[in-house]
Amino acid sequence: MANRPFREIRVTSTASPPIRRAMVLAAGLGQRMRPITDTLPKPLVRIGGKAMLDHALDRLADAGIEEAVVNVHHLAGQVEAHLAGRTRPRIVISDERGELLETGGGAKKALPLLGDGPFFSVNSDSLWSERGISNFGAMAAAWDGETMDMLLLLAERESSVGFNGPGDFFRDEAGRLTRRGAAASAPYVYAGVAIVTPDFFVDTPASFSFNLLFDRAIARGRLSGHVLEGRWLHVDRPEAIAPAEAAFAAAQPVDA
Repeated sequence: MANRPFREIRVTSTASPPIRRAMVLAAGLGQRMRPITDTLPKPLVRIGGKAMLDHALDRLADAGIEEAVVNVHHLAGQVEAHLAGRTRPRIVISDERGELLETGGGAKKALPLLGDGPFFSVNSDSLWSERGISNFGAMAAAWDGETMDMLLLLAERESSVGFNGPGDFFRDEAGRLTRRGAAASAPYVYAGVAIVTPDFFVDTPASFSFNLLFDRAIARGRLSGHVLEGRWLHVDRPEAIAPAEAAFAAAQPVDA
């Protein structure tokens, strides 16, 4: 029925199948990082001696991800050249030259490459310091398709580096999330990593933000959050690079 869109979404799930694929979102324009991103894609900006894209891919590989679909748009050739020859995880390119699909639309276009099971969606500039643990591995272990439509990685707002916003979500004792709404602040920020299934993209437009899926899941009481172990490094503008570098160095040894 037209006035009951959420009931038309069928999320099929069994007991937490292993997660072997990831969607890595690397197509953005990086406008707030200009002038750096006039000539360099934001995912290739280096923190701690390594491109942010490589931090994400290395950690996915360490968590057992076998294949990563990477979408490209802005300065796509540089991203493709950077990834050439990488075998762990295997890389598949989703070409978005000539179209801007936003986060949700980029993942939706790549669904034929991502299989039928749950997968990670990862912002290619999502970066944190961690020591002795795998946040991807912990999220995979926490995923429960029987009770969740999406599982988001959350950063504590007050301990994040380079983030000055009011926060995104409240989290209850069961891990379920609600929006900040009219509150002055919320304790948690979306850290750019989610687990979701292909079924949850039913009845979505070609181009849309993941916020659409967040709101759908909240309406069903099925948006959950896993709190990041470590410090989230929010690198959204050139002046944020130095603080992120300092935080990375202070957290040594790290997975770098």
